[in-house]
Amino acid sequence: MNLDQLASFVEVARLGNFTRAAENLHLAQPSLSRQISSLEQDLGAELFQRARSGSSLTTAGESLLPLARRMLADADTVRRELDELAGLRRGRVRLGATPTLCISLVAEVLSAFHAAHPAIELHLSEHGSRRLLEELGAGELDLAIVTSSETAPPDRFTLTPLLVEELVVISSAGAPPVTRGGSITLDEAGRLPQIVLSASYDLRGATDAAFRAAGLEPEVVLEGAEMDAVLRFVERGLGVAIVPAMVLIDRPGLRGVRLEDSTLARTISLARPAGVAPTAAVTVMQRTVADTAAALAARAGSTMRTAS
Repeated sequence: MNLDQLASFVEVARLGNFTRAAENLHLAQPSLSRQISSLEQDLGAELFQRARSGSSLTTAGESLLPLARRMLADADTVRRELDELAGLRRGRVRLGATPTLCISLVAEVLSAFHAAHPAIELHLSEHGSRRLLEELGAGELDLAIVTSSETAPPDRFTLTPLLVEELVVISSAGAPPVTRGGSITLDEAGRLPQIVLSASYDLRGATDAAFRAAGLEPEVVLEGAEMDAVLRFVERGLGVAIVPAMVLIDRPGLRGVRLEDSTLARTISLARPAGVAPTAAVTVMQRTVADTAAALAARAGSTMRTAS
């Protein structure tokens, strides 16, 4: 069993098709088939059920897949470690983050990191927290900035809390304020025309749950938008939205007001695989994330604080 065989196995498993996998791997299909057959002989088990419509994993294949991904990730880490030890000024960091963080914290992190370390190759995965933890566990990411921890088993992941951030009600800075006071109740917010995020956002589930718990049904004028579109629609005066306080930074077209007596807050944490020693580049990225989070918390003031 060798790494080329494992890489071929993982690609066929991902695509469910030998022909497309061979194209992606720049191999002739007979060569790919021989690699898989040799791997099956070495292991003494069939890994794929082959059919005209495609190839699906057998029980043995399903058992091998997470192990193969981890072995390939470990081999890649070894290569990068040796490159760094050899004094080669290169490396790679694979960072994951939720969509709401990509337009705020992550933009600042990547800007600062790239300015200081321009030779390091950066890869970004933008998904919800649950999907990011799956990618982290499969060895597809080095670090993930997530907004929930209930799906992060401590034996698989190490989570370092960075920030505790309130959710706020935002409105257009060009329109009259939604309240004369310094805060607004959830009931008052629910009576304002709402622009609601797509259901794929972790944040959407949290706000829906808060309204349900209070026995409220908000007035929705637009549903299913992505974060950047939500902010633009609010700037144009289409309605209000409930978003993380961090998105207000450097957005003069928006006005934010705190939610009174609300439990709507989120803890932002940095996750990495447990028991896996980070490379030098990943270690620097961890430090950059923590420093940037602390700086943003200081700028956002009372609606955001560093986590203890």
